[in-house]
Amino acid sequence: MASGSAIRGSRVGAGPMGEAERGEAAPRVWVSFWCANGHETKPSFSEDAGIEIPETWDCPRCGYPAGQDRENPPAPVRNEPYKTHLAYVKERRSDEDGAAILEEALEALRARRGG
Repeated sequence: MASGSAIRGSRVGAGPMGEAERGEAAPRVWVSFWCANGHETKPSFSEDAGIEIPETWDCPRCGYPAGQDRENPPAPVRNEPYKTHLAYVKERRSDEDGAAILEEALEALRARRGG
């Protein structure tokens, strides 16, 4: 077994990469976004890329949408619970309507069966 002062997992010439090896970083601009819970998020955007800064940004802490106006953050999106077909039908029809439609369908079925 060789002993020495080498750090396990390193190789000759390995070291921290600096600006000279990576190139210069593009100029950045940091924009603050606030969600309805008051969380601040500051993503950075390149100044030179010509990309428009979005109006909203998803908060990484709570998932709510965040906007650039601290006093008036965007409202959280309201998710409707899953509804079955029957739930939608019950919204459109009263119990009396349902009973009448059922009776009509049963009469048609009885007429087809001859009884």
